[in-house]
Parts: sequence; structure tokens; C-alpha cells
Amino acid sequence: MRADGHAPGRPIKGGHHDDGHHDDGHEAAELLRRAAREVLDTAEGIRAVAARTTAALSAPASGPRRRRTRLSPAARAALLRALTDRWGLGAPPGRDARGLARMLGAGASALGAENLAARAAVTALRLRTAALLTGHPELAREPGVRRLRRALTTHRDRDAVRTLRGLFRDPDAQRSLAGLTALMTELLPVRALLDAEPEDRAGDPEGGPASGPGDAAAESTALTDQERQTIATEGSFLGFLRNIETLSCAGRVLVQNVRGPDGVVRYVLQAPGTAPGRPRDDSPPDVLGAWQEQFTPGSPYTRALLPAVEDHGIPRGADLALIGHGEGGTALLNLAQDPEFCATYRVTHVIAVGSPPHRGKPADPRTWVARVTDEHDIVPAPEGRGRAAEAHPNRYEAEFAGTAREFPRSHTLRGYLEHLRTTAPAVRDDIDRALAPYQGPVVRTQAYRLKNRAHPPDGHPFLTLPTTSLTTTRGPVALPVRYHDSSSAHLCFPADAEAVRALLPHVAWMRPSTPARRAIAVLSLYEHRSSTIGPYTEIVLSVLVDDLWRPRPLDLATDLLRRADLRRTGRYVLSLAVTSEEAQVVAREIWGLPALRAPAEADLMGRHVRFSAPDIGVTVEGRLGPGVRCPEADWVLYGRRGESTVRTLVRTSGRPRLHLGTGLRLRLDTSAAEPMSGQLRKLGADGARPLFVLSCPQSMVHRGAGTVLPR
Repeated sequence: MRADGHAPGRPIKGGHHDDGHHDDGHEAAELLRRAAREVLDTAEGIRAVAARTTAALSAPASGPRRRRTRLSPAARAALLRALTDRWGLGAPPGRDARGLARMLGAGASALGAENLAARAAVTALRLRTAALLTGHPELAREPGVRRLRRALTTHRDRDAVRTLRGLFRDPDAQRSLAGLTALMTELLPVRALLDAEPEDRAGDPEGGPASGPGDAAAESTALTDQERQTIATEGSFLGFLRNIETLSCAGRVLVQNVRGPDGVVRYVLQAPGTAPGRPRDDSPPDVLGAWQEQFTPGSPYTRALLPAVEDHGIPRGADLALIGHGEGGTALLNLAQDPEFCATYRVTHVIAVGSPPHRGKPADPRTWVARVTDEHDIVPAPEGRGRAAEAHPNRYEAEFAGTAREFPRSHTLRGYLEHLRTTAPAVRDDIDRALAPYQGPVVRTQAYRLKNRAHPPDGHPFLTLPTTSLTTTRGPVALPVRYHDSSSAHLCFPADAEAVRALLPHVAWMRPSTPARRAIAVLSLYEHRSSTIGPYTEIVLSVLVDDLWRPRPLDLATDLLRRADLRRTGRYVLSLAVTSEEAQVVAREIWGLPALRAPAEADLMGRHVRFSAPDIGVTVEGRLGPGVRCPEADWVLYGRRGESTVRTLVRTSGRPRLHLGTGLRLRLDTSAAEPMSGQLRKLGADGARPLFVLSCPQSMVHRGAGTVLPR
């Protein structure tokens, strides 16, 4: 029915549609998606045939004579060949096979056979990934897509099956794969066809037992003064969405009491989704939780909402509206399916903005359910294999075309708010009419931080440390800045000492370290996929300098034996570039570094390293050779703020390796004199190969506040 509850509803189109929407690329992507669905259906059919054949072979011989199926030896041998031959169905599912069939299936697997269903599933995933990249080429830079493509592009299907199965079992890989929201509905059936998990554990994305209800908790938390100024004081659809945006996806939900036009107090639970790239502590809403939300109503996020509602003291039988964005909308739709919850409270409305299609239906048939989607947002786009929610008279679907085509911009709540205000006002008005009982003054607002007791904080124990807040021109920043998932490569070049001295500040006490009578320049490449100031890419040019007070010839060598916080030497940063405005502000105002903003692309997770920053004309590409393990690469960075030197300690936790630099080459693609390309040219690094490279494909990092030194 319509949002006002009076007329039959239908999908609503609004916003701006450009004439090129149904272009060749769109049609090609749709053909690939259709082919992927057909191939995956075929794979599931193959698995069903294998299961039935296995059951026939494993049927017990006992029982009434007339019910037994007698197989001749020739027929039994033919079925066994069909199950275990590499040109047939392949090894049968281990949990279904018994007796001789199980033994032969295990033997075939040990000899390298892969079942036909799994190989067909990999083909379907190849097609689906190609369709995703055809419509959204920007996703090729995502680490999860890169790891998935590496697994799928091996020469033989059976090798691809094994590599993909390893990704599904690797917790580190699952973190990046879970970010592929557009492929979630495709990844789970493929994972099952690869036999990567037993059926009774399918709901757990990490392959372990699902957490129980006691693992989820919520505690009331105070909003900051700045947040209280933006929280809506009147009930409205856009006001509730602005509240969700204010929560900043920091593991919090909001409950508000609203006095309606009839004087009755009603309640609104507002739940944010997962912000791409943002880390989580011990909170259920995270990228792995987003995976789990799609396939089990009892996910950690959904369970953690229950104690928040109970703590708020909502009376039994009171009217309750549920409004969420992304993963939050899915968790609320799951909550509305709980018969016990709907028997305790009257869930009148569930509104999901930018959430994937939901397969269930509310426990209370009177609940009004609405989905609002941007057709360019790949999270709610019906491109996967998941079945659409079962139709019922209280469902409202609205879709419009936003201006942002790239993900994750197309998924941000800020974009949805802007379009609901301007280009899709009819959708906003329809939902406001449905929420008419909730339009009135807000008489109480309470935020709750959700907890997941089953898991330690993200990055524990390395990143669980005291924090403080400093104010910048972009707002407050929590320090130390914590990087939960980063890759790095540090290219070390020998340089002329006089050339380095000319680039350092003109102060008498700063001089380059000169082991073997040569200075050392370091070009550091970073891909920060998840940090407390958002995801970004970074390139830093620095040179090693001696102790600012008592420089000694052997300080550089002896400092390697000291703890990082006790080191006297360090790296003076000549220039750096970052890809986000927030990172630029933090570098300039907190660490005293000469940061500029420039686009860059990095791939530092494999043996083949590639980094490109076209605006500053720097490209690094090549293959790392054999390496040896080395200690953690902690650093001391020096910058300048006015007449003072700023010292910043950088701590890392990973598995760094030291490589010879013969396989990499630095290329400068511009004749610009400043800042970074000109400095590299003066150091003689253009076209040069580094002396050695320190690489770390995956690490955690934290950088504290810069300390101002009287130098």
C-alpha cells in the first residue's frame, strides 16, 4: 500500500536519470549477472545430483525387502565412477558420503580432484565479479576485490577452487572479502558449494559457532555537546536520518521518545550501518557483521539491539518504529521477524535506507515496511541471487537515481539525505505521512553503545591504548591515530650528503646521517585501508638525520638496538602526499608535516608492487625478490612547525621483510620542480632502483601526537 496506507503501492522512481544509463556497459554487466546466476543454479543442481547419488550408494541394506533399491555391481561401479572421476561429478560432499563412497571421495580429494559443482561455482563467481567491475570499475582498487581476482585468475579451475577455499578460511582475508557487499549474496552459496563450512555453521562468517544471546550487550552513553546540537528535537523522517548520520557509525544506536499529535508517547529506534573503511572496537556493527546480517536473523548486531531497547524502559505494548541505514536497516528487519520481540512491543514501522533486499517478513503482519534505495548504490541493488522479500500489503519500495555513481559515495547517508530533500521529495512526503503518529516533540533522547562480548576489541592488544582528543580545523581527532589494516613498502636509496643537506631546514643542528659516507633517502608507500581518520593512501619522502643535540657517527647503527621511544635519530619528512582531506589536516596541524592532497593508487599486498600518483608524477612498479624476516619497523618522524621541530613516534605491528631493491624502479613522470618530484630528482632517484626495500603487506600502526621540541 502507499506510504499513507490508503492506495496500492508500486516502486517509485524519482531523481535525475541520464540518457546514458542503459548504455553498452550496463547491458554487458546485466548479461554477465544473468549468466552468473544461471551457472550458479547449474552448480547447485550438480551438487544436488551428487548428493542423491551418494545417498543411493550409502542406503542401508536393512529394511523391508520391497523398499530396498537393489543396485547391480555394474550400476554401483558406474555411480562410483560418476562421483569420483575427475571428468564426472568429482568427489562427493564428505558429510553426505558413507562407506566406500566416502573413502573414494576422500581419496580423490587427496589426489587433487575437485568436485564439478565447486568448479562451476568458481566460474559463476568469475562472471559475477566481472559484472561488478563492468558497472563499478572503481572497485578494482578495493583490497577485497584484488584478493578475490587473484584467487579467480589462476590457470586451472581446481587451483582456483583451492585458493578461494583458503580465502574463505583465512580470518585476515575475510575482513577484506566482507567489504564486498555487492557480492555477499553470491559469496555465501559459492562458499557452501566449495564445501568450506558445514551446514550447521553457515551463519557464522568466521567458520565458528554462532555467538549466543549473552554475548551481545548495550550500555547507555552520553552524546557530546556538538552531537546534541544536531540531534532532531521534532519527529520526522529526515530528522531521524540526520540523527543516524550524527552517530557516525561508531557502534552506537539511538532511542527517542516522541509525543505524537494525539499526546501518546511513542518510541523510535535508529540504527546506523557500517561506514566503509572505518574500524570497530568490540562493537557488533562491522564489515564481518555486515556479511552475517544477510544470512541469519540472530546476528550479533540484531542481538545487541535487544538490551538497548530493554535498558531504555519502553513499556510493554508501546508503539515502536525502527529506522536504519545499510547494515542497521538489515539488523532492524531481522529484529522485526522476532515473534517474541513483536509480542512485547508493537512494531508499527520498519524503514531501511540503503539496505539489501530482505528475504523475511515481520512477525506482526500489521508492520509497515519501507525500503529506500539509490539505484547507483551497490549495497541495496538487487544484483545478487538473494530472493526478494515476500510481498505483503504493507510493503513500500522507493528507488531514485542519485548523482554519485561511485561506491562508497553512492551509499553514504549524506547523499540519501540530500536527494530526499531535493530530487526525491515525493518519497520523503510518503514516508512522513506514514510516520504521522511520530511527528511531534522529542521528549527524551538516549544513545547506546553496542557491545559484543564474544570478541576482543579490534586490534587488541596492540591498538587498545589510551586516547585523547585534539581539535583541528576539521574537528576533533582522537590520538593516537590507529591504523587497523595497512600495507607499506619503504624504498631506501643512497643519496649524496650535500644534496640532502640542501633540502633540510637551514638550521645548524639538523644534519643527515651518513653511514658509509652516503646519506639515506626513504620513499615510503602506504595503503591505509582502515584507520580512525578513514581510509587513504600516502606517499612520504624522508631522509635519515642524526640526533638533534649530540650527533654521533654511529648513532644510526646503535639506535636500531634501542626501543623506538628512546631513539635519538629519526627521519625528517621532506614532503608527503595523501588522498584525503582529513589525513592532510592531521599531518599538517598535529605532526607538522608538509602534506599536500593528491590522488593515488596503491597495490602493496602481493609480491608485485605498484604505486601511482599521477598528479605529483611518481610511479613505483616492480616485483619484490626473496626477503628475510626483520624486526618491527618502528620510526621516529621529524617535521617543522614555525621555528620548532615536531617529533612523532610511529609504532607498527606486522611481519616486515627485507628485500633487495633490484626488482623495483622509481619513475618520475613530470618535469615539475616541487615538491616531491623535484626533491627526488635532486637526490638522483629518477629511474633508480632502491638499495633495499622493507615491505609489510599487512600491519597495524599507531601514530601519537607530535611533540614540539625547542629546536
